[in-house]
Amino acid sequence: MLDRPNRIAVAAPSLDGGVARPNLITVEQAKAMSIGDITTAFKDHLNPGQLHFMKLLGFHKVKIESAEGMFYTDQNGRQILDFFGGFGSLAFGHNHPRILDARQKFQDEKRHEIAIAFMSQYAAALAKNIAACSPGDLDMVFLGSSGSEAMEAAVKLAERAAGPKRPKVVYAENSFHGKTKGVLAITDGQLYRADFKVADNTVRVPFADIDAVENAFKSDPEIGVIVLETIQGGGGIIQAPAEYWQKLRALCDKYGVLWVADEVQCGYGRSGRFYAFEHYGVVPDVTALAKSLGAGKAAVGAMIARREVYMKAYGTPKTAMIHAMATFGGMGEACVTAIEGINVLYDEHLIDRAADSGSYLLERLEALKAKYPKIIKDVRGKGLMVGLEFQDFSQTLPMVLRPVVSMLDDKLKGSLSGFIGALLLRDYDVLVAFTEYNRNVIRLEPPLICERAHVDQFIAALDDLLGRGIVRIVKDFVGSQIG
Repeated sequence: MLDRPNRIAVAAPSLDGGVARPNLITVEQAKAMSIGDITTAFKDHLNPGQLHFMKLLGFHKVKIESAEGMFYTDQNGRQILDFFGGFGSLAFGHNHPRILDARQKFQDEKRHEIAIAFMSQYAAALAKNIAACSPGDLDMVFLGSSGSEAMEAAVKLAERAAGPKRPKVVYAENSFHGKTKGVLAITDGQLYRADFKVADNTVRVPFADIDAVENAFKSDPEIGVIVLETIQGGGGIIQAPAEYWQKLRALCDKYGVLWVADEVQCGYGRSGRFYAFEHYGVVPDVTALAKSLGAGKAAVGAMIARREVYMKAYGTPKTAMIHAMATFGGMGEACVTAIEGINVLYDEHLIDRAADSGSYLLERLEALKAKYPKIIKDVRGKGLMVGLEFQDFSQTLPMVLRPVVSMLDDKLKGSLSGFIGALLLRDYDVLVAFTEYNRNVIRLEPPLICERAHVDQFIAALDDLLGRGIVRIVKDFVGSQIG
């Protein structure tokens, strides 16, 4: 039961003289806020618990004043190399000039933004472009504002197309498909599920285990849908071999199960193909994009389905509006941003760049793994979606200490990646990301404009930092918390 503190009595506002203006911050005042003011507002009005982790990493000391290309610029004029990339949201880097120009022209000409009553040429063009980029008969598009919304649309469509006699959905261990209530049921993380009551029409299987999938399909005729990330992001950048996806496609066809491929993070060129599943010569029944689809300047998500599947779910006038676009799905400027983004993606050969720079990044990281085997456990990924996994803390220490410290490995999980991430930012002006489920993994998802010179800068920083040794890394991190 909720606590019931004493409430402050508030009188109904007087309407004499109109509505009074509250004490509001202007845009220019917001821009000029100090780090202290930002921290106070974040703690009071956003997320005080999250602030705790930002302080541990030293992120709370940074105020970003501007961003361009591969770099942020902070309040001190320091340029920070972005190997985080907004969890894959910044394919074009920060403030790509063509994206800015397209948005500015849209504003200057005062074009329509919300076209709910009328058809939108921008939404229609974006849908046609996404279909053109999609293989096979993936050509029916739903536009939304986030990856979670795109995945909600994908799962709802697949469930309807599968029919009421086959309502069950298979999902994988360590999956992440979003935080909204529907896809929370197929997001395999207690952190996000907490104590929410989620849908119970789900079946959980290990990721990349085709026998487990086949056994589930054989044993339960109510299964109509399987939902999988092509590359697990939150799970620690985990891939399945090519034969897994080829057998999955065959099993789905054999048992009449619809395959939904979550490409929200790994799609849009990040893997070195427009969709990551294209590496394996297969096409799902439904997929989803978001993140970089908005070109780093707009919130855009999309579900893309095979026409046959879409028509089963929403193909009649009676069913067409069951899951039509919401108010902010297909907004004019957002669609224009995404249209220009897709054109830039191909005009600047960024998918090929992702493949080349990603291969080079993996090669350089493998060399570091060979140099620091007691620190780096694994390097994996595809294109510019890369995971760098560190050893459990005990394995980085002298043999005599390992048996004692190993009992604390679970509690210390993520500490080394946190130390390294914090020191990369503080001492080398490099920003990296982390993963939800395997806390020993640093996630590297730089913009697709990343060049080999940027990889060299990152590797030089990481090499120098690891060269300090574990004891000094720990001491330096502790010093950063005191200073």
